[in-house]
Amino acid sequence: MGSSVDVLSIVKEASEKTAPGRPPAYSEAHVIKALEIIGSEGGIGRQLLSEKLRLGEGTIRTLVRRLRGLGLLSISRGGMTLTEGGHSALLELKERMFATEFPETNITVGSRNYAVLVRDAGGSVDKGIEQRDAALIAGADGATTLVYDGEKLVMPGVEVEVDPSTAKHILDAFKPCRGDVVIIGSARDPLDAEIGAKSAALRLLERMHDP
Repeated sequence: MGSSVDVLSIVKEASEKTAPGRPPAYSEAHVIKALEIIGSEGGIGRQLLSEKLRLGEGTIRTLVRRLRGLGLLSISRGGMTLTEGGHSALLELKERMFATEFPETNITVGSRNYAVLVRDAGGSVDKGIEQRDAALIAGADGATTLVYDGEKLVMPGVEVEVDPSTAKHILDAFKPCRGDVVIIGSARDPLDAEIGAKSAALRLLERMHDP
């Protein structure tokens, strides 16, 4: 697998509309989550994947067909597993987007939070509005964007200081480098928070590579 741009193109292709017909009832973030689930299960059936993603069986069939057609997964009696190409794509994504659950803080808007670190993306962040909007569209309650300037975490466009306990948790969990971005998706439901955070991170990665 090549660069992260190639991986983003594959994720987009797996989730975009094919003419004629309706667009798939899942997002690019669901594609990434599906790859993560399949990669960690070591053989999983469509029904369990449907339950974990909370997507209907028809939607899962479409998603699986797309991923299989792109050479990212194979199907056997033991269930679905990632191909070598699928593992490579997932590894490339993880190198660019390190993600983890995150506790409730005074700078987030939901009770359940999920954080994603996007490497070297600080120059592509304006005021965090684009990331917030991407999370909202994905079903989260919002997203908080932080940029690490090498010494402290900064919330672009807002004069809000990150409290020491939250800053320590972020620094310990992610060990960011100068210019890295942390996006925290928030919602009442943990999966909504995760999909929101990953959707916002994907928009940021796309903006980094816009011509």
